[in-house]
Amino acid sequence: MLLFAPALLHAQARIGRPAPALQFAKQDVSLAALRGKVVLVDFWASWCKPCRYSNHSLVPVYDRFHEKGFEIVGISLDHDSISWRNAIRTDRIKWLQFNENGKWNTATAGAWGVTLLPTSFLIDKQGLVISIDPSSAELQRYLQAALK
Repeated sequence: MLLFAPALLHAQARIGRPAPALQFAKQDVSLAALRGKVVLVDFWASWCKPCRYSNHSLVPVYDRFHEKGFEIVGISLDHDSISWRNAIRTDRIKWLQFNENGKWNTATAGAWGVTLLPTSFLIDKQGLVISIDPSSAELQRYLQAALK
């Protein structure tokens, strides 16, 4: 499991604890409504090259496991909604997407303790954070075991 220390030092989303709520200016995303599914909450931005690489590696994982109970909630910190939408189209992202304009100063990024991009949180079927920044291989191993 890959854990990045600066993201953890101030994180309110911690391994073994319930995932914080997701709230955006215009709508709430209920993680409770996704209980029973394995969820990856992925913070990213269109201008972030490692984020775009991560998007490309997540597409086949999502395609393989979505019907078995895997969901991704993407949260973009883009200022430019056109670039964000273009990245979604270019990267062939099919999962839930929300744009929270404001980079690190957004309520959601603050609540989750996000200090760099990309940062992702793996949440188990009971709503507990079980990994921060899992590699693609780690994610697939977990999904294979959890979503039989």
